[in-house]
Amino acid sequence: MTGRVLENAVVRLLKDRPFYGQFILNLHREGGRGEYPLGVTIRDGAPTLAVNEESFSLLASGVQEALLEHCVKHLLHLHMARRKGRNQHGWDICCDLAINPSIDGMPTDAPRPADFRQPEGMAAEEYYALLVPLFDTGNLSGKGIGTADRDTGGHTGPGAGSLPVRQGEGLDDHACWQDAESTPLRLAEEMVRSVAREARQKSDGEVPADLRDLVESLLRPAAIPWRQVLRQFVATAGRVGRRSTWQREHRRFQHDTPGVRKRHRLNLLVGIDVSDSTNSAELRESFALELMQIARGRDTQITAVYANSRVQRVENLRGSGVQVACYHGGGFTDLRPLFDYAKTMRPLPAAVIYLTDGIGPAPESMEFPTLWVLTAEGEKPVPWGVELRLEV
Repeated sequence: MTGRVLENAVVRLLKDRPFYGQFILNLHREGGRGEYPLGVTIRDGAPTLAVNEESFSLLASGVQEALLEHCVKHLLHLHMARRKGRNQHGWDICCDLAINPSIDGMPTDAPRPADFRQPEGMAAEEYYALLVPLFDTGNLSGKGIGTADRDTGGHTGPGAGSLPVRQGEGLDDHACWQDAESTPLRLAEEMVRSVAREARQKSDGEVPADLRDLVESLLRPAAIPWRQVLRQFVATAGRVGRRSTWQREHRRFQHDTPGVRKRHRLNLLVGIDVSDSTNSAELRESFALELMQIARGRDTQITAVYANSRVQRVENLRGSGVQVACYHGGGFTDLRPLFDYAKTMRPLPAAVIYLTDGIGPAPESMEFPTLWVLTAEGEKPVPWGVELRLEV
């Protein structure tokens, strides 16, 4: 019964606030790990919603929708990805102060700026500067909203020297934000951008007024260093998909017991669309050059699959002598054969990277982390995966 509670809440959002509903539908979903009803983070490079169904089912319907909106705003502001290097408790509260006043239906005990004698409408960084005093970096995980008086040489400004009315606790799980620290900020931004773009498209371009500027700025960013994002995606895949192999036996046990030195090899599947729609020598050569740098710079096994409506050619690339060929297959695009091939690989790939225009049939879902490297005029073919525009 409780499994349906979240689905019903999302359906209500789709009717009343479609952008929020569509955004939630595009998040990875998993079970919550604590007493909080919801939590949202970026885990292993993917925006993820954690749901404690039992706790969530106990909330009134309006509060359920408000907390879902709350989680969406945390992601759009990349709050979890911007916490690194800050006092965790202080940053968590300040992020709630920045978004809670704009959400109807939040519980009365949700932290609000007035609870800390602060005005509404400021960013999390502004609240953090006012409420979290200087502290030793060794206490980043402590509760950093202090209550000690400050001398005149310390912080000044609104709220300086005044005690908060209460420390405040959030209503969603921020402990899972720790997982976001392994994803570089630029890559996290690209992943959230992909979800926001999909949500806006499926809600017919309707974005709530209080989010319009934020979403528009997110979807019209400055030029993205696509090579940097590609490398960050590969690095993230290495953390979540690596496998261990024994290198040598232990000397002290006279070769009767395996040693403990391990080698981690990253297995990547790289698909290259060789249909007429991506027949650009400059584009393919630029992409191939970056793959060579990735393969030469770490212990990486790259399986390059050239495909159009079917797999045309397969190459295994590894080591300092890697060379990537440019191959033109012509014809039309079908994105499914590459993923069918991925399921037959042993070991399975840690991630899939697909250079394509995206115009063609694709699987409805996929278990492999996927980076769609799209041409300038390309289209992301499915909601899953991360979208990256390749500009050369």
